[in-house]
Amino acid sequence: MKRLLQSSRAAPPAAAGVAVLLFAAAFLLSGEGRALKVEAVPNADLIPTSSPPPQSRGRDSESSSAGTVELSAGQLQALQIGRVQRRLFAVEKEAVGQIAFDGNLSVQVFPPYQGTISNAYAELGDEVAKGQALYSVNSPDLIQAESALISAAANAELADKELARVKGLYAANGGLSQKDLEQAISAQQIAEGSLKAARDAVRLFGKTEPQIGQIIASRRIDPALTVRSPIAGRVTAKNAQPGLWVQPGNGQAPYSVANLSIKWMLASVIETDIPLFHPGEPVQVTVLAYPGRVFHGRISKVYATVDPLTHRATIRSEIGDPNDELRPGMLADFRIEVAKPLDSLAVPADAVVREGDGTMTAWVTTDRRRFQQRIIRTGLRQDGRVQILGGLRRGEAVVTGGAIFLDNVLQAQSAD
Repeated sequence: MKRLLQSSRAAPPAAAGVAVLLFAAAFLLSGEGRALKVEAVPNADLIPTSSPPPQSRGRDSESSSAGTVELSAGQLQALQIGRVQRRLFAVEKEAVGQIAFDGNLSVQVFPPYQGTISNAYAELGDEVAKGQALYSVNSPDLIQAESALISAAANAELADKELARVKGLYAANGGLSQKDLEQAISAQQIAEGSLKAARDAVRLFGKTEPQIGQIIASRRIDPALTVRSPIAGRVTAKNAQPGLWVQPGNGQAPYSVANLSIKWMLASVIETDIPLFHPGEPVQVTVLAYPGRVFHGRISKVYATVDPLTHRATIRSEIGDPNDELRPGMLADFRIEVAKPLDSLAVPADAVVREGDGTMTAWVTTDRRRFQQRIIRTGLRQDGRVQILGGLRRGEAVVTGGAIFLDNVLQAQSAD
């Protein structure tokens, strides 16, 4: 229907009104479902012409300019532009764990024999040397051993005197037989052996040779058993009140000493990652208490069992901590390289925008004035860089600062 109404410029007003009504009716009753456009042509009739539906026009316009933004010179100052470059990305595995004392350098110092604590010489937090006295115990076992020592020493002294007397009489033909001499010699040897055994028994309690000699010479028992630190380190726990009854390996240890220069980091990893970890591999550990700090160490043990509930295994690493900054119980992040680094395309993290539907996009430009949004595929993220798996080429100019601004501009254009 090319012409629905023709009207002369000289038509009366009533005729013009009828023309308008007929035009509206034709628009509503049109079976083509298209809008009619009226063009005013000078010295001609009013001619309604067909045009594409509004929705179709909008889609055509969007497809031709979707993802493209052109900025003014003032707006360009808000952007930063860089190039897509290649860089190495470390192939790493991460896990969460906690800091602990090195179990091989941390000991609970029990007394070798039962008794009551008489004195405590070290305080919590003190640095102690190997062999330094920590506390003393009045031990009934020590009293018994020293008593046996004094008795053995007296018997040995008597046997020595008897042997000397017999030897003198035998040499002077005082009527002693060879048998008497041999018996005296045997008794002296038995007494000497008993004395040696008694000295060794007292030595097991930590008594030194001068102390043993003093006990024998004075014939006085020293009931104090001195307990010394087996390693050099720091006192990490103390439960040594005077008068407390203690036994070897029973209850809480009077003292705990640990060498704090090395800590353990116990990380929990999923069972599928267990084959990736091996003793001796370097690890990096970070803790919340020291942001930006990295502590270095090596894997010392991959435990053989897997927790049946969590399906995770424990990886133990030895972490150097010469300044004693790490504290047992701290949460820590564990990171280790499990393969050779990957050489891949990369852009700064600020160049990547995550859209509402989850896709990743970046903005590229060829003339630094018009910017095109491009969907990309990303991979690893390290040190402020994002690995690009697809969508960008090396050397392309991308927006590294202000990508979100361009995103907002594009959304505003789409809304209009």
